[in-house]
Amino acid sequence: MMKSYKLKIVLILGLVFSFSCQDYLDVEPDAVIDEEVVFSTFTNAQGFVEEMYALVVSYEQQSHTFQDFLLGDDGFVDRPTKASGDIDAGRFTDVIRDNFCYLNNHYNSNYGSTGTNSANVENNNSFNRQRPGLYDGSLRGIRKANIVIEYVENRDLMVNATQAEKDVILGQAYFFRAFFHNEIMKFWGRYPYIDRVLVDDFEIPRPETYKESALRANEDYIKAITLLPVNWDQEPYGQLTQGENRGRLTKGTAYAFQGKNLLLAASPLMKGNNVSVNPYDYDTELCDMAVEAFSGILQLADQGRYALASWENYDDVFWRSPAPGTWPGSTEFIFSATGGSQGQATRFMASGVSRAIHTNSAGYEVISPTHNFIHNNFGMANGLSIEDDLSGNFGPPTYDPTQPFANRDPRFYKWHIIDGQVIDPGADDPHKTAQLWFENSGNKGVHRSSGAENIKIVNNTGYMWTKFYPKVDDKYHTRWNPIINQYTGVRMHMRLTDVYLMYAEALHASSGATAIPSSYGLSAEGVINLLRSRAGIPNVNPAIVGDNNKFMDELRRERSVELSYESHRWVDIRRWGVAHLDKYRRKLALDFPQDQSNFTETLLVDRICEFPKHYWLPFPVAQTQIYEGFPQNPGW
Repeated sequence: MMKSYKLKIVLILGLVFSFSCQDYLDVEPDAVIDEEVVFSTFTNAQGFVEEMYALVVSYEQQSHTFQDFLLGDDGFVDRPTKASGDIDAGRFTDVIRDNFCYLNNHYNSNYGSTGTNSANVENNNSFNRQRPGLYDGSLRGIRKANIVIEYVENRDLMVNATQAEKDVILGQAYFFRAFFHNEIMKFWGRYPYIDRVLVDDFEIPRPETYKESALRANEDYIKAITLLPVNWDQEPYGQLTQGENRGRLTKGTAYAFQGKNLLLAASPLMKGNNVSVNPYDYDTELCDMAVEAFSGILQLADQGRYALASWENYDDVFWRSPAPGTWPGSTEFIFSATGGSQGQATRFMASGVSRAIHTNSAGYEVISPTHNFIHNNFGMANGLSIEDDLSGNFGPPTYDPTQPFANRDPRFYKWHIIDGQVIDPGADDPHKTAQLWFENSGNKGVHRSSGAENIKIVNNTGYMWTKFYPKVDDKYHTRWNPIINQYTGVRMHMRLTDVYLMYAEALHASSGATAIPSSYGLSAEGVINLLRSRAGIPNVNPAIVGDNNKFMDELRRERSVELSYESHRWVDIRRWGVAHLDKYRRKLALDFPQDQSNFTETLLVDRICEFPKHYWLPFPVAQTQIYEGFPQNPGW
């Protein structure tokens, strides 16, 4: 017999990027109430569900004042004690102990209302970095979801609610149970699927394969799709928060994450099950299931629920919000973490740009985009990668190594600042021209390490990334053009471009580049050409389309460009089974003098990455010693 519980209901206020739940659960915070009261009405039950939204980790904000969230080959931070430095050095046991990493946040301080350990959901929601990290928060979320399912579905305690209200409460719970399992699985691999409120029996063995847990999650996503609405604003219960429902779970959200769960399970790393890995070998059965799931949300997009942003309005996806403290207004939005403050958002938006540029203070790190990531993925204006362009197999080369920034993909210019670029051409004072190369700085850009002057501004790669950094009327935000606080940047867990790319990957892996499934009328080739058309570059070359492996490489390159700096990269290079290859291990800078008369690639770090050891984070040793049947990840 399951024990009876007293449930502590915590009112989470100020989900400033999406919605406020102040209309729900009108009780004092920290009040302890019986489960019969909690689940007696929709309003009370939704108040409990709100806590699961607050447990979704904001990768870009939930670490510390400095965000270290690009953990793949795409970013470099010149402080090896950061989480990304630990990953580069293969010190994964240090990563899971890092108090300032979103994966396992145990941040202790006197900030917030608790005054002690502020890494918990009970503090003010404006401080993302003081809420639980991904592992702890996901376990809490799973437990909360199971409590909802137990009392609403199994015990039918929502006696004062309509069937539609019961459905949406359960739909959110089923979604979150699957989602929080997926969050752990992305980084730690196969994980027990916890489908009940654990009281005394915690001995749940790890499954033999990642697929086993993924299929359990798939069942929950299917239930969520059945129970969730297409649009909260059009439902009677949604009238309580009319106009503030954008961040709430819908059918579209559930379709998207159902597909992602299946695609990840189908990917080469997961299929190989830590024994072997072939970067082009997918589980085609799971890919077909993923295509069906993605087709569900793409059909909703065709009906007007979602839409790809145009090139002219693409900044709406990332930073151009209607007002400070509100989400950017893009039609691509599907799901994101909630909460945060304008200060946290501002730090995130500027995390790729030197503080010597955007404020009056210097002496702090930035996340520098690596030259290898840019060179390998951001290709040419003709639609070819630099490697293919130089091969001569597709016509005369357009890439000139002596002018490496010429004739590039428009997205290269849109999302990067190149060393020496004038970033505020309208500055009225020549001494304040916001140019990375300052005349009095010798042959070093202002954002390069200038040891002689002992100024610690360490962006060492030759580039900055500006995907979330405001630029209006051809002027970036700078200390002389202070516009950043007028906008609120946000990194989404899911947006429509990501759905299209995952749909294309699953479809190609299963059926080839040109196949069109019965569930949706677009081929993988058609998806890539659609996205390239937005950026104004040509379609994929037919010779590439005709080569299955080469088209997969091209599809992955397109994903790398479109989703650059959105914190998908480390998961992608691991699930593709390529993270241990030289191309993805070696982080490079591009060094050149102010006149750009010569260019030299410099090795910053050769990442330690062995298969399968460095493909999964280790569990804390204590976790693996609780009971038999929970083995450690390989190599640890």
